[in-house]
Formats: sequence, C-alpha cells, structure tokens
Amino acid sequence: MSDTASTRATRNTPDRPLVCAPDLLSSLAPLLAEWVPRQRWFAGKGRLITGFTLVSATELLPCTGDGSAPGLLQLLVRAQQSAPASRTPVVGDCYQLLLGVHTALPPQLAPAVIGHPAGGPLRGRTVYDALLDNRLCALLLERLRVPGRIGAVRFCREAGNDIPSGLPARPIAVEQSNSSIVYGDTFILKVFRRIAPGVNPDLELPRALADAKCSRVPAPAAWFETDAASDGTEATTLGVLQPFLQGSADGWQLALNALSVRADFTGSARALGHATAEVHTALAQNLPTSELRRPQLEAIAARMNERLDATARAVPLLQPYRAPLRDAFDALAAVGHDGRSWAAQRIHGDLHLGQTLRSAAEGRWSLIDFEGEPARPLAERRRLQPAVRDVAAMLRSFDYAARSGPAGGDPWSLEWARRTREAYCLGYAEAGGLDPRSAPELMRAYETDKAVYEVLYEARHRPDWLSVPMAAIRRLASGGQRADGTGNTQSAGEAARSEPPGAEGRG
Repeated sequence: MSDTASTRATRNTPDRPLVCAPDLLSSLAPLLAEWVPRQRWFAGKGRLITGFTLVSATELLPCTGDGSAPGLLQLLVRAQQSAPASRTPVVGDCYQLLLGVHTALPPQLAPAVIGHPAGGPLRGRTVYDALLDNRLCALLLERLRVPGRIGAVRFCREAGNDIPSGLPARPIAVEQSNSSIVYGDTFILKVFRRIAPGVNPDLELPRALADAKCSRVPAPAAWFETDAASDGTEATTLGVLQPFLQGSADGWQLALNALSVRADFTGSARALGHATAEVHTALAQNLPTSELRRPQLEAIAARMNERLDATARAVPLLQPYRAPLRDAFDALAAVGHDGRSWAAQRIHGDLHLGQTLRSAAEGRWSLIDFEGEPARPLAERRRLQPAVRDVAAMLRSFDYAARSGPAGGDPWSLEWARRTREAYCLGYAEAGGLDPRSAPELMRAYETDKAVYEVLYEARHRPDWLSVPMAAIRRLASGGQRADGTGNTQSAGEAARSEPPGAEGRG
C-alpha cells in the first residue's frame, strides 16, 4: 500500500517524529482498509480499497507518550480504489480521519475501536474513532477557543465570539455524510469527512449571511482548516463550529408528526417558504450573481441529461423513462431560444426538510447545512445557480415525507403533499422570491434532476426506499407537473393506485 507523504504532511512539525515516520500510514493502512468502507461518510462504496496516500498528518495531542492519556491524530488520506470495469482509473477521494490513540480503552469506547497496529510508531496501542471519545471531542473545542496553528492545521475564531471552556461534548449518533458533536446546549461542531481543496460552502455562505444580518442561519463561531499550498491549492475547510439551536425540531420530523395524526402543515410550509426566500434574497444581495442565457441554459440541460444517462446505466429501473424525462431538460434548454434569461446566484444546494429547524418557542424557521450535495464536486456546489433549484428540492422533500410516513402515500397523504407544496411556493413568493409559477420549465427540469439524483442515491444506499423517487419519476415522465410547478395532474386516488408495491408504511 502506498505511503507517500506530501510536503504539507511534515512542514512545521520537526519536533513531532510520529507524523514524519515513514511507516505510520503503512502500519495503519490494513486497519483503515477494513474500517473506512463501513463508515456512512465513505463515498466509494462498492469499489475495493487498494491503498492509501498520506496527504497530511498532525498530532493534535501527542500520541507516543507514556500512555497515561489518549493521543489525538488528525490525518488527511486519499483512498485509492479499483476502477469499475472498462472505465479509466478514478482519482481517490480525500478523507479526514480523527484517530484516538491509547494503550487501553474503557469498556464504553469498545465500539470506537479501529484496531491495533502490528508495527510502526503506534505498535502496541489501540487506535480508535476519536469523535466517539468525549475527552478528545472536548480537546477540539479547546483548540477552537484559542486561535492558532498546530502542524498543518490552523484553528480560527470569528471576532467577538465567546466560546466557554469546559462544555460537555456529545457526539451525534445519527449516521450522516459528516460527523457532528454538540457541546452543552451551546454549540455544534461539524467535522467534514470527504475533503476537497477550497472553502466549504457551509462556512462561506453562513459567514456571508451573518455579514448581511440574516438571522435565518446560525453564524459560524469558529472553524479549522489547512493552509493554502505553494502549488496554488486553496485553504481547505476541515470543520465548522456554529450555535446549537436548542429546543428546535427539524422539519422532517415535524412533517412526519403531522402526517401521523393527519394534521394540516400548510401554515408551517408557508412560513418555511418565507424563510427560504429571505435567505435567497440575502445571498443575492451580498454575493455575486449572474444571468443565465441561452448558452448557459443549454449547458445546464446537457449536464442534467448526462446525469440521467449515467443513472440509467447504474439503475436499469430508470431506463424506460429516459426519453420523457429528457423532454423536461430539453424544454429548459429551449427557454433561452426566445431571448429569455434567468438570474443565478449562490444557493443552499441541498435543501430539504431535514436541513431546516423550527424553534419551539417562536415557531421560527432556520436553515442549516449549506454544504450542498456532498457527492458533487466542490466547484459545482459553489457554482451560481437559479434559486428555483432549492425550491424544487424542497418540493421533493414534501413528497418524500408524504410517501415515507405511516400512511405511505395513500390518497390523503398525497393530497397533503399537494397542498403543502403549494403553501410553500406561496410563502416563497410572498417574501419576495421568484414566484415558482412563473418558471414552470425550470421547476420541472430541476425537480426531475433531483428525482434522478434520488434514484441513484437510494439504489446505492437505501434500496428499500427506491420506490419513493421512482413514483416521482413516473409522474414527471408522464408530464404530471402542473403549470404552476407545484403539483401533478393525477388525482390523489390515481396517484395512490399507481404506487409500486411495498411503498406503504415507510418510517
């Protein structure tokens, strides 16, 4: 296995022999090859890991002391994987690993164990997932409290933010594409796992919104990152600390709760539309914007068609719908033929009910997690796009809730989704956003593109859920999109009868 270290791995660390040890990664590689593929945040599932390349290594806490206290090792490693048959070799993704190192672990940390290196500088030690150890999580907060540099990692704090010492750490156990830690009831730290050079939108956009005095998004308090490299590579965001909105409930659970008791959700959806429009307006006013004309719209449609073709190859169930789905993308390309254009700006990029929080006291909505779709390249996630893309994604989320709740897509649930989608669009337009009814071609194309993305995701990660986006694929392929972009042409009963077997009872 490869054990090549970049110059960034060892600079500024002459007194730390562990990170300079040539056999550090080779001794860890067999353990990581077993552990990394099992993690929810690993993006290369289905392909064999053939090796790792060390990008950087930093001892945030000494790992080779007398063993009386745990050490903390931060690694950036690039996973090398076998390429699919008849494809050119793929460049391995880079991942951030935070590893605890100790002579022995208490019983409660047994689930965190990664393994015991057979050789190298950590021989005889236990290596484990540091983010499951409250003591090491607390150390990360201390590093963020006091800005400075340790090896290749720089810790930064927003001016004027008071970060108390000694807040108890609580890792969030829910599986996700990154890892999160809550400190007391005050802060939440998101640790990015799949790393790409550049400022992560989950830092960039909330900072811009804080400067714009937009209170709909928690403002970052601190973050950590790598330096920009001499080869021109940008600084890379590794993690972001933000206020924890104690007492708030996420929109996904609120929607499921409403569905479970057959309660109306239109008032909440309308207020969420207001919140979304406020965020879009602030982003457009404080960050660059552009106009999408015929060449840009044709390029967007071409990329959507490429994703459709690639997904159809990976998920044969999609094959019969390719031609009618392509019509939606071709209609988007045709928008520019008569001289029409659409504004493009920075957007959330992965907006759904799970990325929203409603306060219990005031019923006020906030938007969180501006990272965008983690599977897409960082440059694509930072691209200027029509705000309607976020709107279409939220409409898909209401549909997901209606088909995933206890009723599982019965006529009442589908009518709930239709009314909720309409209320969200109404609230969005009332708060100054582009009325979705004025952009039916964009709405249909972006909702179709999102449904295609969902098909690929569910096929890879949650096959039991594949019927949910496939129901939308059938509706969109049949032209089941109202002129106002908010519903479908089927009645609730017709839609229920067209559901595939097994779609009921999703929880």
